[in-house]
Amino acid sequence: MKSVLIGVGQAGGKLTRELVAYDERMGFGSIRGAVAVNTAKTDLQGLPFETVLIGQDRVKGHGVGGDNELGAEVMQSDNREVLSALDGRITAGVESIFVVAGLGGGTGSGGAPVLTKELKRIYDVPVYGLGILPGRDEGSMYQVNAGRSLKTFAREADALLLVDNDAFRSAGESITEGFDAINEEIAQRVGLLLASGEAVEGVAESVVDSSEIINTLRSGGIAALGYASAEAAPDAEENINAVMSTTRRALLTGSSLPDATDADAALLIVAGEQDAIPRKGVERARRWVEEETASLQVRGGDFPLSSGRLATLVLLGGVERSERLEAFMQRAKDAQEESDAAAEAEAEDAADMWANDDLDDLL
Repeated sequence: MKSVLIGVGQAGGKLTRELVAYDERMGFGSIRGAVAVNTAKTDLQGLPFETVLIGQDRVKGHGVGGDNELGAEVMQSDNREVLSALDGRITAGVESIFVVAGLGGGTGSGGAPVLTKELKRIYDVPVYGLGILPGRDEGSMYQVNAGRSLKTFAREADALLLVDNDAFRSAGESITEGFDAINEEIAQRVGLLLASGEAVEGVAESVVDSSEIINTLRSGGIAALGYASAEAAPDAEENINAVMSTTRRALLTGSSLPDATDADAALLIVAGEQDAIPRKGVERARRWVEEETASLQVRGGDFPLSSGRLATLVLLGGVERSERLEAFMQRAKDAQEESDAAAEAEAEDAADMWANDDLDDLL
């Protein structure tokens, strides 16, 4: 699935860099172009593709300070600069555009939905979002930003593939170390998904191409991507159990949005050496996904790839009914109420100060 990536905000730029690096390292050639957009000049430094600094007249290259309303306003005012950077990149061979953003920061959470809406107005290819939910320990402002952005982003994009930071964070990791590791995990998953329709090694028995991804995400809304891998035996028949176990792990414990199993549609992809992929195992795993997701739209196929391991991807479309998602939205709502209460208390304290006759003014 030949795609162009647009990283919005600091997290979006870093993840886009990791996606491009993985695609180049694997030699897939799925990513046909990348652009990073930000309001903070320092966050664009060192990115190995074209960058666009927006909002210079408002924030002078210093970022929006977590204010996603300002991030949205700046993107609305300066989206022509971003569109100019895309000139010549969205060619006839490009099959999708991905807008990549962390949903907790100001530029990403505010700007990504605005840019997505504008891209859909102009280009006749699917425009997907790749959004990162902040972890529980990232502060209430990030929860509120993500809660507000999530609804808008999902509405504007053809589908929004969500990644929950808490699903990947390891105990004892610093936030920086955690983000780097998460980006690597996401890049591997999404990179394999985009490359699965490309003729990399051999010929697949059941071809997976970009139309399978597009059809799986056709219902729109929220999407999730699961992944798991295992050592492969040389003979395909010996790998039936491995395909079944990696499929279960991909869906139940390796998903970008844990506990999201009730879906409108699903796509199962098994990657590995062509002779090591058991057709019987792939079909059995596809039927299991069909039962587990309660969906009648479950597609399956294999992706020949030179590797000593078998890797399973499970793409889910239409997972808005996820308990994890509902819990996050409640967390965002609680954070908003706490923020409102704190602001109200601060205003009352200020009023009390001015009403105190016991205090003399300075002059």
